[in-house]
Amino acid sequence: MKIGLVLEGLHRSENELVHELFMVSERHKVDHEIYHLARDLAGWSRQHVREIAAIGKQYGKDLDPGPPGESSLMEKIREKGSEMMGRQGEAGLLLLRDLREVYVKASGVSADWEMLAQAAQGIKHRDLLDVAQRCHAQTLRQIKWANGKLKESSTQILVS
Repeated sequence: MKIGLVLEGLHRSENELVHELFMVSERHKVDHEIYHLARDLAGWSRQHVREIAAIGKQYGKDLDPGPPGESSLMEKIREKGSEMMGRQGEAGLLLLRDLREVYVKASGVSADWEMLAQAAQGIKHRDLLDVAQRCHAQTLRQIKWANGKLKESSTQILVS
């Protein structure tokens, strides 16, 4: 069975999404909606990492249940730069790039959850299916948030 490999990849991808969402929140701290929502969405992925680690044991995988923390020294410096720069000029383009990156990473995570759910149905593993369905629903909401913010922000940023 290759489910353990998918769990490892999903664990890595969710950790990367946590990191990306924290980076977005720190880089765009002056935009309170971005800051707070990105942190909330990162919290969902942090919980996903814990759930993947827990279920991974059933497939012989010893995965770290502790997702990455919020801020390192360099991230604090970036956050301060964001405060100083505000949302002028290149900050808008950076926001679009960041939202696109969240969208792409979350879409990859979504595909992994979908594969896992299909495998869980195939082997009739209810616990794995429950985790996959619950976490996938939240990942879809992360995608919708990033896509919605891209739609909302693109015109103003790109034509100004």
